[in-house]
Amino acid sequence: MTEFASYAVSAANSRGRKFPEAAPEGRSEFQRDRDRIIHSGAFRRLEYKTQVFVNHEGDLFRTRLTHSIEVAQIARSIARHLHLNEDLVEAISLAHDLGHTPFGHAGQDALNECMKTYGGFEHNLQSVRVVDVLEERYAQFEGLNLCFETREGILKHCRMETAAQLGELGERFMNDRRPSLEAQIANLADEIAYNNHDVDDGLRSGLITLEQLASVPLVARHLQDVRIAYPDLAGRRVVHEMVRRMINTLVTDLIRQSAANIEAQGLQTLDDVHLSPVLIAFSDELNRQQRELKKFLHVHLYRHYRVMRMSAKAHRIVRDLFDVFMGDARLLPTQFQASAIESEMSRARVVADYIAGMTDRYAIREHRRIFAVEEDPV
Repeated sequence: MTEFASYAVSAANSRGRKFPEAAPEGRSEFQRDRDRIIHSGAFRRLEYKTQVFVNHEGDLFRTRLTHSIEVAQIARSIARHLHLNEDLVEAISLAHDLGHTPFGHAGQDALNECMKTYGGFEHNLQSVRVVDVLEERYAQFEGLNLCFETREGILKHCRMETAAQLGELGERFMNDRRPSLEAQIANLADEIAYNNHDVDDGLRSGLITLEQLASVPLVARHLQDVRIAYPDLAGRRVVHEMVRRMINTLVTDLIRQSAANIEAQGLQTLDDVHLSPVLIAFSDELNRQQRELKKFLHVHLYRHYRVMRMSAKAHRIVRDLFDVFMGDARLLPTQFQASAIESEMSRARVVADYIAGMTDRYAIREHRRIFAVEEDPV
């Protein structure tokens, strides 16, 4: 077992749970958090929520579930090298997308527009809401009663006016403090995973090509290395070999740069982490190359007309569902109706909770049930 650094999060310096519980037997507090996340309904629904491509477009494209697992694997590797809490980074990584809407960022943007006059919608905040309130699994409390540090890592960012309403969870935004190094790791592991795996899925879909990607320095040098090392390699094996090398380069660079940052800062305690600047980071050169890759994906993949068509359809589905449920709460499933009639504000939040919890295919079916001339059986 890796010995933790003095500034890592541990059971000894954790701020604990909102509702005190007896210490777990045979596992750590953060392993308990991880297990509760894995057994949650919200985690299972990630299997049918979009990463970039709508779930039914192909069986091999990433979903929010496979993405979360990949983030956790990358984050654990980084935490191990830096002598930080692997169990905590795994829990954060597995939970970070629990509040994401169906249809990826298109669904999130649409729901945020719908909620504009009701406080907006932020998927990071919704993920916290899922683990704090919406999951119904335990007799003693709402939600999953996760440790403070897990919840802190899930809430990567939020608006200042929102932070003011979150109590101790919002304090770091109000006081300009940094979260744990474990939370910082999960954040960048997320970036590594989605950039590189969107490259893989983009190539698999045919929306981008290796020839186009060769204009991106981070991709070009790894593609060249693969072709030099394996001149007869072809097809998907070239792509897999290139992507795994890119991930390795980014992870290695992140570990080296972060270790140097930590040493230069002279950290001794977890409090030192909160008072320091962000320390988990890429080198300047790799950070620049990462940004170039993100820009390429934004222009050539996320704004591709086929993806934009899917986004337009997703926007319409979310908007239609929101409007119809706001217009008549009786159309909501029974368990949502009581809270939806308290006030317009509470109805909006209930409707947002319901829509955000939908999978891609459930949202499509629900839209068809309500709006199609020839409905599927209810």
